[in-house]
Amino acid sequence: MRYGFIVPVADIRQIITLAQEAEAAGWDGFFYWDGINVGSWPVYDPWVTLGAVAMATARMRLGAIISPLSRRRPWKVARETITVDHLSNGRLVVPVGLGTLDDGGFTKVSGEPTDRRIRAARLDESLEILTGLWTGEPFAYRGEQFQMEEMTFLPTPIQRPRIPIWVVGAWPSEKSMRRAARYDGLLPAVVGGTPESPSLTPDILREMVDWLGQHREQAGTYDIVVEGRTPGDNPSKTAEIIGPWAEAGATWWLEAMWEAPNDWDDLLGRVRQGPTKDSGLRT
Repeated sequence: MRYGFIVPVADIRQIITLAQEAEAAGWDGFFYWDGINVGSWPVYDPWVTLGAVAMATARMRLGAIISPLSRRRPWKVARETITVDHLSNGRLVVPVGLGTLDDGGFTKVSGEPTDRRIRAARLDESLEILTGLWTGEPFAYRGEQFQMEEMTFLPTPIQRPRIPIWVVGAWPSEKSMRRAARYDGLLPAVVGGTPESPSLTPDILREMVDWLGQHREQAGTYDIVVEGRTPGDNPSKTAEIIGPWAEAGATWWLEAMWEAPNDWDDLLGRVRQGPTKDSGLRT
């Protein structure tokens, strides 16, 4: 099990400080999020933020939970991710999904798709374009959602065969799960689940992991990423919370302090506590 920390709300300079503190405290990953206009939350561009974090750290995995590729231009994302991968010396991971319609970047501007089927199609085509451009070979694309004349993107990412991509897979949707199976990690969800009522349990996760074991065609490392809250000062309680997820197949636990209050003192205090290393779950 590896441990990451998701920063929900903080000033941009505080985010950099949190990243440095997280690395010093032993966290394995540091994650921001990708939003345009979500309620009254202050939010910064994820790629600029991750570039700054990359320059201020040396070891942790970095990423944005999650990037809704259906409202971004995939060739632009290819350039942004290559840049952050180089700035971080190969530490970027790209978590992706359909995105939430609570974001005004979908619903408060014209021309962005809100239909779920179209967003799913744009996600699939975006991933094909992203991975095609990352190869550094001449690449053109003709799809229903995107068309692109031949381009060659250099430099290539540092990471090979590609920058890892974690994909939201919604159980029991076979289409959603097959999308996740094609890439490098699963962000598990449940059809009909919401942030307030996600419905995901360790037993459901175990079913998802078993399904992936039967249907994944690619060999190599595959991450199973879950998130939640743990007390930083209680190893036995941490083991009680994370243990069932680890037994079900999770490889990453992301500490996610989405709920208010999550002010500076709370965030800094929890980051400095670090992952509970003596809980018996760290590998």
